[in-house]
Amino acid sequence: MLAALLRRKAVGLGCALAFFLPLAVPAQTSSNVAPAAVTWPTKDGVYTIQDFRFGTGESLPQLRLHYLTLGTPHRDASGHVDNAVLLLHGTGGFAGNLLVPQFSTVLFGPGQPLDTTKYFLIFPDDIGHGHSSKPSDGLHMRFPKYDYDDMVRSQHQMLLEGLQVDHLRLILGTSMGCMQSFVWGETYPDFADALMPLACLPVPIAGRNRMMRYMAIQAVKQDPAWHDGDYAAEPVDGLRNAAELTFVMGSAPLYLQKVAPTKKAAEEYIDDYLAKRGPPLDANDMIYYYDASRNYDPSGHLDRIKVPVMWVNSADDYINPPELGIAEKYAPRLAHGKFVLIPISDATRGHGTHTQAAVWKNYLVELLAESAKK
Repeated sequence: MLAALLRRKAVGLGCALAFFLPLAVPAQTSSNVAPAAVTWPTKDGVYTIQDFRFGTGESLPQLRLHYLTLGTPHRDASGHVDNAVLLLHGTGGFAGNLLVPQFSTVLFGPGQPLDTTKYFLIFPDDIGHGHSSKPSDGLHMRFPKYDYDDMVRSQHQMLLEGLQVDHLRLILGTSMGCMQSFVWGETYPDFADALMPLACLPVPIAGRNRMMRYMAIQAVKQDPAWHDGDYAAEPVDGLRNAAELTFVMGSAPLYLQKVAPTKKAAEEYIDDYLAKRGPPLDANDMIYYYDASRNYDPSGHLDRIKVPVMWVNSADDYINPPELGIAEKYAPRLAHGKFVLIPISDATRGHGTHTQAAVWKNYLVELLAESAKK
């Protein structure tokens, strides 16, 4: 089933196989009713950076950055945009992942925390993701070896030069976007009024987390069909192994036990889950997704972050397990930071809790109030 899925040519990356993105499961709200899907009137944009130089010293003649926007920019008396919010997706994802109803309907509607009549929302496709420049465009493994610093630096340039936004009301990031939020706060400490990192840790990717990424990369590289990245057809076996591994890493045991309490139900759940995902992952893109975290480490400069930070993880996050005690050690280093560990419940979804906005919406409201200019 998965092998057939990975060969299919479909449109848009699905959340499930976008690696650290949330499970495609029913959203929970305080009334236990799933929010309705909304067709948001987003606008597409592309900003091209000429001769972009990466941290490795490599460069691209043209780096294409695709983004979506929602809402209208408001300019203050000095002509500066004062209502922009940057929303950052996870590893292997794209801008549209944050338009799913369990996230967007809960946050963007009238009277909600990020009401689009008040805020100008910006959703970038990161380097290597979505419709932005990536290895599968043709360079394959000769594409520059980007990292999170490159992603943040390119976002900054896109905002300034492409959207004429020189300040952000908020940066909210999920998973990889969570890690980028810490990088943003250290690299451009005066650019945003507040940061909300969801589902990550501000330390190097090591231990089981790094082992998982390494196994996923090696699964593809050891597939005979990979041919050092110059394959004629996707290395399906390697991609299957990587996808199955990442499903487990991003899963929520309590939820899956309830919806699949028998052997038959569990197998049917996986078959259905995978059948609804598409398109095939590009193997080179996947390798780059994981490799981008190789030098991530904001731990030594958290004191540079001066704005309010609302850092939220969930107790059933298998990728960032609370038993490591990392958050408790590093949260006090944030001058105006608050760390929240959400207990396991019927509403949490493991790592994917970062997109179940009803679970943590009240903390966003608190952050916006705390960081509002008097």
